[in-house]
Amino acid sequence: MDTVIAREQQLLKNLRKYSPRVETYIQDLRQDPELGTVPVNDHYFFGRMDFQQGVAFRSFLPQPGLAHRTVKGITGQITQLYSMPYHAGEFTYMIVIDASRFDRQHYLLDFVSREFLGNVRCVVFDVQPRPGAGVGLFEGRIWAEDQEYNIVRFNGTYTPAPRFSTYFHFDSWRENVQPGLWLPVYVYSEELDLKYSIKRAVRFKSQTRLWGYDLSNPTPEQELTWVMIEAPTEVRDASENSTDPSPISAQREWESEAEANILQRLEKAGLLAPPGNVDKVMETVVNNLIVSNHLDKLPQIHVRILLTSTLESLGIGNTIILSRGLIDVLPDEASLAAILAHELEHVVLGHTAGANTTKYGFHDRLMIKDDDVLHRLNFKPSQHDEAAADAKAVELLENSPYKDQLGQAGLFLRAMADAAPHTPQLFGAHLGSRLAQGSQVRRVAQLMGSAPALEKTRVDQIAALPLGARVKVNPWNDHIQLTKSKPATLISPRDKMPFEVARLYPYLVRFGTPGPEAGQKDQAGARGDNANQQSGDPPPP
Repeated sequence: MDTVIAREQQLLKNLRKYSPRVETYIQDLRQDPELGTVPVNDHYFFGRMDFQQGVAFRSFLPQPGLAHRTVKGITGQITQLYSMPYHAGEFTYMIVIDASRFDRQHYLLDFVSREFLGNVRCVVFDVQPRPGAGVGLFEGRIWAEDQEYNIVRFNGTYTPAPRFSTYFHFDSWRENVQPGLWLPVYVYSEELDLKYSIKRAVRFKSQTRLWGYDLSNPTPEQELTWVMIEAPTEVRDASENSTDPSPISAQREWESEAEANILQRLEKAGLLAPPGNVDKVMETVVNNLIVSNHLDKLPQIHVRILLTSTLESLGIGNTIILSRGLIDVLPDEASLAAILAHELEHVVLGHTAGANTTKYGFHDRLMIKDDDVLHRLNFKPSQHDEAAADAKAVELLENSPYKDQLGQAGLFLRAMADAAPHTPQLFGAHLGSRLAQGSQVRRVAQLMGSAPALEKTRVDQIAALPLGARVKVNPWNDHIQLTKSKPATLISPRDKMPFEVARLYPYLVRFGTPGPEAGQKDQAGARGDNANQQSGDPPPP
């Protein structure tokens, strides 16, 4: 017990060296007789953690958690919902048990058992605050790995609450990101009947994710394209035979340099995942569209992944960017192709090479703080360009291998139109334009005309997946991978949860330890696991 306490206190000291990116997404719920709980509103916070003086949240957004209204208080900006305030700090504080009082003087620990989380064996304790120890102390259960006794999970709430206040229940997880170093990565919170007034109860689900712990040197190492060596004969510089580029080539080089500058800045800020295998999977679908439409003269098109949960797609130069959340909820390859076709047409029509990107060829324009990146960068196309890209995207799809599955893509868009009015923050765009505004879909909406009717209570109709169904992020270096889980049969419409926050269970492994094929992947809980498997394997194969 003493070692567990000492390791937790050491963690608090270690955290001062880091400033990870942190995102909290909250969905307010109502009871539905057939679907269980369904979202009626949502809230969003995104920024970075500051551990220099406790556990503080620094927002990257102009108005964190845009909702009904935002007010300023002593503790910062608070989002008001029907007189029930959500504050980003309430959810980010859940990544630690107690920032200053976790010791034997304030807490009682009672050994319960030993059990495995993933392939990590843990000792389990029930934790209670001592009588009269103060307010806001943790009460619940902790799991500590049984080698160095780092706490890897804790589940419960804070108690007692100050007068006219309340604390939420939560389940907080950590991962072994470096040898001997376990850091916070995920928190799930849920309340389904919390009374905060005589007439009202708050119902919500939320997930908090952390990544970008190692952002000190996020820029990839420069590859050496020329190596000078001693040789028996004279080595001549190949540039002696080169010629000055033509005006068109020079302009394209300028556009490419600006594009590279933007992508590098987004990666450095912890917003963009480094290039990896998931990009290649997305680029396979893009290449299917290019080849089938004979667009052979296009430059090479790349796909990169934005690490945020909000559903977003945009183009920067010859790079298409999709958000992690969007990939999570896409149910099949045809729906993915529909989104990519729209962004590909922006490239074909030259919309992504305009003044909104080439100005970033000047390096000083990107010499800004990470906190200001989302304030200063905007790649939203005009409505005219969006309409033109939509019209041409439908032609691309009709000539593609996905032409016989466009009804399924249209069904995904129907589900978007149904969900967007109740989850406006989920469809909020950080860098580009929104996928949906209210019930109006803003991506290839023509496909909805050939789609089947949306039947929410039909178990075998899968229009969209829940958040967390596809992508896992390495919290240390921001690399991503597609997840796989064991197939599960859906039993009722409540198992589908389209666009909803899903409860995830990280599969814990020690750093450097290979797990089973299903290991080292997020495995959803009872409902989330079912939802993850609604469409089979991740798109495309």
